[in-house]
Amino acid sequence: SKDDPTALHCKVVCLIHTGSFKEALNVIHSHTKVLTSDMIAFEKAYCEYRLNRIENALKTIESVSEQTDKLKELYGQVLYRLERYDECSTVFRDLIRNSQDEYEEERKTNLSAVVAAMSTWENVTPEDLGLQDLTYELCYNTACTLIAQGRLDDAMRKLQEAEELCRQSLSDDADVTEEDIAAELAIIHGQMGYIFQRQGRIEDALQLYNQIIKLKPSDAGLLAIIANNIITINKDQNVFDSKKKVKLTNAEGVEHKLSKKQFQAIEFNKALLAMYTNQADQCRKLAATLKSQCPEHIMPVLIQAAQLCREKQHTKAIELLQEFAEQHPANAAEIKLTMAQLKIAQGSVTKACMILQSIEELQHKPGMVSALVMMYSHEEDIDSAIEVFTQAIQWYQEYQPNSTTHLSLIREAANFKLKHGRKKEAISDLEQLWRQNPKDIHTLAQLISAYSLVDPEKAKVFSKHLPSSDSMSLKVDVDALENSHGATFIRKKAGKVTGENQQSPTDQGQVETKKKKKKKKGKLPKHYDPKVTPDPERWLPMRERSYYRGRKKGKKKEQIGKGTQGAVAGASSDLDASKSASSPPTSPRPGTATTTTPATSSSASNVIPPRHQKPVGAAGTKKKQQQKKKKGGKGGW
Repeated sequence: SKDDPTALHCKVVCLIHTGSFKEALNVIHSHTKVLTSDMIAFEKAYCEYRLNRIENALKTIESVSEQTDKLKELYGQVLYRLERYDECSTVFRDLIRNSQDEYEEERKTNLSAVVAAMSTWENVTPEDLGLQDLTYELCYNTACTLIAQGRLDDAMRKLQEAEELCRQSLSDDADVTEEDIAAELAIIHGQMGYIFQRQGRIEDALQLYNQIIKLKPSDAGLLAIIANNIITINKDQNVFDSKKKVKLTNAEGVEHKLSKKQFQAIEFNKALLAMYTNQADQCRKLAATLKSQCPEHIMPVLIQAAQLCREKQHTKAIELLQEFAEQHPANAAEIKLTMAQLKIAQGSVTKACMILQSIEELQHKPGMVSALVMMYSHEEDIDSAIEVFTQAIQWYQEYQPNSTTHLSLIREAANFKLKHGRKKEAISDLEQLWRQNPKDIHTLAQLISAYSLVDPEKAKVFSKHLPSSDSMSLKVDVDALENSHGATFIRKKAGKVTGENQQSPTDQGQVETKKKKKKKKGKLPKHYDPKVTPDPERWLPMRERSYYRGRKKGKKKEQIGKGTQGAVAGASSDLDASKSASSPPTSPRPGTATTTTPATSSSASNVIPPRHQKPVGAAGTKKKQQQKKKKGGKGGW
């Protein structure tokens, strides 16, 4: 019949084996009266688990009165997906302890995965469970645990061992191809790439990452993690490649393949990538979504503040950070450090110091003390810098007296005070250091030097503690030192050679004469007369001189060609017969000069230098008309 429980149960199992989990659940829900919860609980919970309805699967398992081994197995898997690792570890330990069947190896693998997750996401130091790494899955999980502990070299060796075991186990199967082996090794190679990235071997990491992407494995979670790691390597460079890789992180159902922290890291990187690619609206939208999902996490607020700073809105960024610090005091330290950095970027060093001093849990740290002292010194506020030293020394005096950090702070405070002339204030610090180590001659010398300016009598008292010269094994020959000429300062001269290569006086003279440069006489212009004062404006261009009057315009106006092409100016007057009587009997021949040169005076005092001469334009002087060069060649035709 249709309502036969055995038949319905068989139908549900068949649908599960064919991957039809929704249809199987529909059958279960439509026959709740026939298929009781105890009878069908495992199948129902398994369908819900495969459909990523983890909370519903947990409720289904917990509603069963009697827990079977297969329900416990599924219960452990559900707890692992919910990241309840402590409870999950307890379930798998109980299964290993109380069951003996062919699935023991799988249970040990699941337990090692739980241990690796606890050490990675909860920073829990794992206990030794005595699991032997006989399979490549166990070796891989052990390597993940070692990575979480920071033992990268040991983790790399474990991953190489896992790779060898994987090849051996899969090569025995004749049906397995090389592509199948490469796909199975992809997750191991991905972890190797992560180790390379942690070690700074970026090229090796990128090579492994790109190999995995080319394989196109079916695991969407692995592809998303590899793409995210490449994006972190690119940072704000190569953003076009990052845009391509970010598409791999948007695959359907990828959030169910990753832990919460992995998925959060990918979403944070998406927002940062939007900021680096100047997608301000997208960055703000992603950051706001992340802030609503993780209200106590610091990253969304920092991304929002960074975006505001890129838009030159530093004041709004500081207000946003201040509001978050007041609402979440647990994360106030990191937020205030960022606020101080923004204040320094704005040039408000004193306000940055005030923000840093408000972080109580970091006030006594050497790094914080060093930063504050440096910043106050930059602002020339020596009193505030000394106050920072004093407060830190008082904290260590109360909680960690005479520790290494305590004594080093006292020494730095004393040196700082001596450097800035505060010898009276430095004396107490030096005395405290000297009492801790009376054999410290350097501190004693500093103390005596400080007292010599303040209280000479005490300086004499402390000087008695200095060791005698006999006790100091300096290995110095005093007599030889006194008889030596000592070092003298000699000013080097050009041409002289000191030391073994010193030359004789004659040689020195030769060297000096060789190195002397002869002064060349300056060239004088032609017709230079030393008795005539040179033109003071001779170095200026002609146009800038005071006596320059410009070109004479209109002088050859009549000669400018007018009329038709080829016409000559004044041709009509030359051809007029009525005017021929007044013209000279013959015209000058070409090449003969009709001008006369002006007479020159024999007196040398009347000679005008070339730079003083001006163009001569006297009457009766005609310039030779230069023949125009014809275009098209040098022949003159």
